[in-house]
Amino acid sequence: MMIFFIVGLIVHVVFFLSIFDIYFTSPLVHGMTPQHVPLAPPAKRLVLFVADGLRADSLFKPDDNGTGRAPYLRSVIEESGTWGVSHTRVPTESRPGHVALIAGFYEDVSAVAKGWKENPVEFDSVFNESRHTWCWGSPDILPMFAKGATGDHVHTYTYPPEREDFASTDASRLDTWVFDEVKDFLNVAKSNETLLNMLHEEQNVFFLHLLGIDTNGHAHRPMSKEYLENIGLVDSGVAEFVSVMDDFYGHDGKTAYIFTSDHGMTNWGSHGAGHPSETLTPLVAWGAGVQTAQREGSHKYDDNYLKEWGLETSMRVDVNQADIAPLMSSLIGVPFPVNSVGVLPLNYLNNSQHFKAESIYANAIQILEQFRVKMAQKKETTISFLFTPYQPLSDSKQMDFMRNARNLIQKGQFDEAVSIRYCEDLIVQAMEGLSYYHTYDRLFLGSSVVLGFIGWTSYVVLFILKTHASLRKPPTNMHMVKRSLGQMFLCIGLLVALFLMVQSSPWTYYIYCLLPVPVWFSVMREFETLASLVRSVPSLPLSKCFGYFLLVTFGIELLVVSFFYRAMLTLGLVVLALWPMVSGLYTKAKVRSLSWMLSCLFLAVFPLLPVVGREPDVNYVILFVCICFQMMQVVLCAYILTSTHSSLQLKQGLPLFNQLVSWLTLVSSFLIPLLSSTRLFRRLLSILMSLVCVYLLLSTGYEALFPPVLSWLMFAWINIEQETMNTQGSSNRTELSSTDFAENIDITKIRQLRLDDIRRSYFFVFFIIIAFFGCGNIASINSFDPASVYCFLTVFNPFIMGGMLMWKVLIPFVIVMCTFESIQVSTQLSSRSLFLVVLVISDLMALHFFFLVKDHGSWLDIGTSISHYVIVMSMTIFLMLLSVMTHFLTSKRILIGRKRKMHFR
Repeated sequence: MMIFFIVGLIVHVVFFLSIFDIYFTSPLVHGMTPQHVPLAPPAKRLVLFVADGLRADSLFKPDDNGTGRAPYLRSVIEESGTWGVSHTRVPTESRPGHVALIAGFYEDVSAVAKGWKENPVEFDSVFNESRHTWCWGSPDILPMFAKGATGDHVHTYTYPPEREDFASTDASRLDTWVFDEVKDFLNVAKSNETLLNMLHEEQNVFFLHLLGIDTNGHAHRPMSKEYLENIGLVDSGVAEFVSVMDDFYGHDGKTAYIFTSDHGMTNWGSHGAGHPSETLTPLVAWGAGVQTAQREGSHKYDDNYLKEWGLETSMRVDVNQADIAPLMSSLIGVPFPVNSVGVLPLNYLNNSQHFKAESIYANAIQILEQFRVKMAQKKETTISFLFTPYQPLSDSKQMDFMRNARNLIQKGQFDEAVSIRYCEDLIVQAMEGLSYYHTYDRLFLGSSVVLGFIGWTSYVVLFILKTHASLRKPPTNMHMVKRSLGQMFLCIGLLVALFLMVQSSPWTYYIYCLLPVPVWFSVMREFETLASLVRSVPSLPLSKCFGYFLLVTFGIELLVVSFFYRAMLTLGLVVLALWPMVSGLYTKAKVRSLSWMLSCLFLAVFPLLPVVGREPDVNYVILFVCICFQMMQVVLCAYILTSTHSSLQLKQGLPLFNQLVSWLTLVSSFLIPLLSSTRLFRRLLSILMSLVCVYLLLSTGYEALFPPVLSWLMFAWINIEQETMNTQGSSNRTELSSTDFAENIDITKIRQLRLDDIRRSYFFVFFIIIAFFGCGNIASINSFDPASVYCFLTVFNPFIMGGMLMWKVLIPFVIVMCTFESIQVSTQLSSRSLFLVVLVISDLMALHFFFLVKDHGSWLDIGTSISHYVIVMSMTIFLMLLSVMTHFLTSKRILIGRKRKMHFR
C-alpha cells in the first residue's frame, strides 16, 4: 500500500506538471536578425508614461459635472493627438502588461513562479534597442528591463519598496516622486556636459512608471475619491513634464509621447482576469510623428463607449497592447524587438505613405523571422517523413511574399490597398504559422497524458476490486502470461524511447510518453481481477450498482459545472439536504437529520452571494462574533480586524499592536490544537476555534460566517454517518463521545469497502469543492482582495500576501479534511481504503477538465479550464501527501493494536 501511494503521488505530480509543458511553454525563440526602417524617423526621443492600474473609462469618462478628470490629456485627444483603447490579455498583471508594452509579446505564464518579477527566458525590448533609456518608478518593474538589456544603456531610478504601502496616507506620492525626480534629473543635466550630450542623442527613451493609481485602487477601490484624484494629479504631472521637456530641448518638436496603462482594475480593486474593466486600458499618443486629432466620420465600434465618454466626434483607434512596442520603435527609428508579435498601428503615424510601407514591411519581416526560426527548430526535432509543414507559408511562398512586397514598394505603390495590405496579410499568415509550430506537439503530448490518466484510473479501480471485493478467482497459473506481458511492454517502452531519441526530444517528453507503459502494464497484469469480476456479475446487485453509477456520474458532472457556475453548488446542497428523507434516516434519527438538513440549507446560501472582496463589509464579521462565539481570542481578533480597517480608512497606517497580535494568532493556530484533548469532538472544536481566529483576521465581509456554518454541517455529517452505521446494524460501531484519536486501532474491527462508501467519498469531494468555491472563484486571480491581509502587512509583497491568501483558502479545506478523518475512525474504515474511492472521483474530474482545454479557444477560456484542472490536481496531490504522511502513524497504531489483541488472546 505504501508503494502504491508513493507511485500514485509521482504519477499525479507528472500529470500536474504536464499541463504547463503542453500549454505554457515559452513562446520566445532566439537567433533572429533585427529589422529596422531604412528611412529617417520622425522623432529623436520618446517619452512613455504608464499609469499602472488605470482603467480606460476612468480616464475618458467625464465626472458627474460633465468635466474631464484629466483636462490636459483630454485636450490632446481633441486637438493634437490620436487615442484609442489598448486591449490587454490575461493575466492582467503589471509585469505581463509591461512586457507586452515594451517588448511586444505576451509573456508565458511560467513567470508567475517568480512573482511576475523575472522571466525564465531572456527577451528583447524597445529599451534594449534604444541608444539610452532612463526609467523612474517601481522597484518591482524597472529592474527586469535593465537586467535583460545588453550593455549598460538602461538606467533605472526607483524608490524604496517600503513606499508601496497600501496603508499609506497618500499613495499618489509615488507618482509625485517620479515627476520630481525626472525634473531634478533634467536640471542636473544642464550642468553635466556628458549627460547633456547623451540626452541630445537620437533614439532615446524616457520611461515614467506611475504606480500611485494602482495602489490607491487596491486600497480604496477605483470609484474612490483617492483613485480619481490621483488621475488628476497624473494628468497635471504629465502636462508639466511636457512643458519641461519642450523647454529643455528648445521646442524642437522632435519628442513623441505615449500615455497608456498596463492593466485596468475591477470595481472591487483587483485585477488579473479577463473582465473588461481589467482588459480595457487607455492609449493616448501625441508629438513628433504622431497623427493629430481626426474627426470621426462613422463609428466602427458598437460598444457605446464613445457616447458614454463624450468623444463621439474624435476618431478612436483601438490596438492590441503588444502593438504599442512596434509603434514606439517606428517613431524613434530603432529595430523592432525581435520577439515582438505586435502589428504596427499605421493610423497613429503622421508620415508619408512610403514611410508607412517601409515600416509595415520591416514589421512583417521581423515576425516572419520568428516563424522561420520556429519552423527550423521544429524541423530539427522531428523525423523528416513525419514533419508536416505549415502549408500556407512554405519556403517558396515566403520568398514570393517578400519579393512581391519589396517590388511594390520600389515601384512606389504605397497605397494601403497594395503594398501595405500585402504586408499585413503576410503578418497574419506568419502569426498563424507561429501559433501552429508553437502548438505542434500538443496533440501528441496530450494524447500521452490522457492515455496515462485513463490507465492509472483503471488500475486504481482494479486495485479496489482486488483488495475489497470478494471475487471468485480462477484456479489457473498465469506466470508465463505475465512474463510475456512484461517482455511485450518492455519492447514498447524501448521503441518509444528510441523514437524520442531520434527526434532529439526534451527529457520531459520521455516522462510523459513512457509513463503510460508501466501504468498499462500494471493494468494488464490485473486481468485476473477483471475476469473474476465478469464471473461474479450474476451474483452482484446490478440494479444497486447501476444506480450508484448514475448518481456518481451525475454528481461528477455537477461538480465540474460548479467550477463555472457557483450556483450549482447550491443545487447540490439542496439535494444533499434531502438525503435523510430519501434514505429513511429521518424516521430513525429526526434530530440529527434535521440538523443535517438545516446546515445544508444554510450553507447553500453562500454560493449565491457575490464573490468575497467585491463589496467588503466588516460588519458581517462583527455579526458573526456576536451570534456564534464569545471566546476571548475570537473577540480579540474581531477587535483587531475592525481596528485595522478603521485605521486604514483614516490613513493612519497598520498599528504595530494589531500586526503583532495577528501574527501571534497565526502561529498559535498551528500549536494550540496539538495541546488539546484527543477526544473526537474536543479535538475538532479546538481545531475549529484556532482556524476561525485566523480566518476572521483574513476576512473582509460575509465570508467570516462561512467556517462556522461549514463546521455545523461537518458535525452534522459525523453524527448522521454514525446513525447510518446504526441503521446498517454494524456490530463494531463505537460511540462518538468515546472515540479517541490517540487510541490504538484494533485491526480486527477494520472493515472492507461497501457501496455506501462511494457516497461517503463523493460527499467528501463535494464538500472540498464547497470549501474552495463557497465564498468565491479561486480559479480567478481577480477574486483575491489584498485587503484580506491588511491585519498582517500592507507593504506589497506578492509571496507573503499570496501565501496568506492561500492559507485562507485552505482553512475550510482543513476543516473538511479533519471531518473526513473523523468519519473514517468512527465508521471503522481504513483511511487508505476510503481514499482510493476519493482518488478515482477526483481523477475523473481532472480528466474531464483536461478534455475541456481547447487549442482554438480564447486565452481566457483556455486559462479557465487549465486553472480548474490545476486546482483538482493540486487537491489530489495534497490528499496523497496527507495519506503518505498519515500512513506511518496509522500503521503504527494498527501494529500496536494487533500486538495487544494477540497478547490478550
